[in-house]
Amino acid sequence: MMIKWEETTQLSIKDVVCQLQGNEYVINWHWGEEVPCVYVHRSRYEEPFDISRIDEYELKLYTREEYKAHKGLREKHEGIGRYTYRIFPCRLENGRPVLLVPAGESHIVHVRTGKAKIYYSFKRGRSWFRSYQPVQIRIFSELPIPKEALCYVKKEGAPPAHKDDGTQYPFIRDLEPGVNLLPEIEIRKTDVIRLFFTDGKKYGELYELIPE
Repeated sequence: MMIKWEETTQLSIKDVVCQLQGNEYVINWHWGEEVPCVYVHRSRYEEPFDISRIDEYELKLYTREEYKAHKGLREKHEGIGRYTYRIFPCRLENGRPVLLVPAGESHIVHVRTGKAKIYYSFKRGRSWFRSYQPVQIRIFSELPIPKEALCYVKKEGAPPAHKDDGTQYPFIRDLEPGVNLLPEIEIRKTDVIRLFFTDGKKYGELYELIPE
């Protein structure tokens, strides 16, 4: 069933914050006195959101009394990922809540539940009489990885210090959870290659690169 909603200019839900406490995280916010309850919506970080397409079963109704009893909204810390919580104020109409959509993002908080580990290694093949040798990249990941998140960098004579310290190569396909064996590449025997995030700030919050 589609939820009844309407836009509002009031910022009755704001200052939304999140804290990790053991195996759960606690979300708190400033709750306007005129708001009897809220609807809470959770989605994957950066997942498109359209309130007109949200069904009631995708929302969690949370009352002021529940908030006071639990000292916030408490959610189990399960798995690894990044999520967006939207706290929508409600008004009552004939005893039923009507969801109010505020302007801006004062009712939104982003939650990170740990980093997925990415283990990687390079296996060099034999090449007795050539200046080039084959190399295969092995990657083990706990979560799917989009191809635009990673690159490998080749540098002659020394390990590259960062993604722009050498010749950079993109990945051509997304990586699945588990073991991923990339097609062999050929490099000079004096070349050294390393794996890097294409955007350290963005992807470094979601994944941890660990050489094996």
